[in-house]
Amino acid sequence: MNDRLKQDHNKVTASKKEEKVQYKQGRGAQFNTKNRFHQQETVRHHMEEIDDWEINDRPTQYIEQESKSIVNKVESPDVGMGYSMNPYAGCEHGCIYCYARNVHEFWAYIAGIDFEQKILVKKNAPQLLRKFLLQPMWDATPIMLSGNTDCYQPAEQQYRLTRALLEICNEFNQPVGILTKNSWILQDKDILQEMAKKKIVSAMVSITSFNEDLRRIMEPRTTTAKQKLKVINELSSAGVRMGIMMGPMIPGLNEHEMQRIMKAAADNGATFTAYTFIRLNGAIKLLFHDWLFKNLPNHAEKVWSLIEQSHNGKLNDTRWGIRMRGEGSIAEMVAQQYKKYGKLYHMNAEEWNLDTKLFRRTGEQGKLF
Repeated sequence: MNDRLKQDHNKVTASKKEEKVQYKQGRGAQFNTKNRFHQQETVRHHMEEIDDWEINDRPTQYIEQESKSIVNKVESPDVGMGYSMNPYAGCEHGCIYCYARNVHEFWAYIAGIDFEQKILVKKNAPQLLRKFLLQPMWDATPIMLSGNTDCYQPAEQQYRLTRALLEICNEFNQPVGILTKNSWILQDKDILQEMAKKKIVSAMVSITSFNEDLRRIMEPRTTTAKQKLKVINELSSAGVRMGIMMGPMIPGLNEHEMQRIMKAAADNGATFTAYTFIRLNGAIKLLFHDWLFKNLPNHAEKVWSLIEQSHNGKLNDTRWGIRMRGEGSIAEMVAQQYKKYGKLYHMNAEEWNLDTKLFRRTGEQGKLF
């Protein structure tokens, strides 16, 4: 661990001990880091002070907003998608390792508890998607739902924006991919089945561990691995092409589960897979370090060291193609496991692509083009 990180962590740890903050069950992050875009920072000077901004164990807030756009072009060449759309910003699932935490800072919030408690709801997302698909130059390139945060997080139960987006995609025959770690996707089995018949949808379920004790603290508000397998089984049986995302693989915590995850997924109907290797960029390094040493003190030093070894002595790598795979003997071992067991369980064996030829602009507006 570098000196800067040690100083930052010691500062946070000392502050938490002084305030006698209790561990917040059901939350991944236990504090708010500083927003790198904020020039000013609010701090407590006296123990007896109680300010509104400090009360961070309150219920989740849904902050409704009118967005300017919903479909985003993905510039990163190593994430496997060209466009994405996210009806929600922030994610109540609270996965401690989530790279999207850093994005919350662009909305003037914090990557820590804010990310899990202050969920931005893009209420006009369906209207924005329809307007986007009506553009005469749009060529039906597949769009990824949940390119940043989970489109089936708890907010979906109230707002049903993902459902509305799928209905529009089905109407236009717009190909779409889905990534989720929530079983609420089963509520949309009817429309997914209809889209699957036209080969315009595929879905991935994220599985990181079958260790329920680990999942409960690392991904506190996600669906259990058992339920995720049920999702794969039910949707694949309904004709939806299903896959798994194993991410991130964390050395010393869950990388040894790769074979078990792939076999269980294959047994339940998954036919393709992907994985990422842990990287701790931006504020995530502080949040993950705090989480790791609080929850797994006996393994923390080893896990932290293994992560550093897998990024050339650092916690993150910005190089395309390497940043999400890691390097060195540990990362290579994970890559070899992925290749070996993928072949053993016939993952990614078929050549399969979403159908872009069925796309059509619909409605009175569409006729204008």
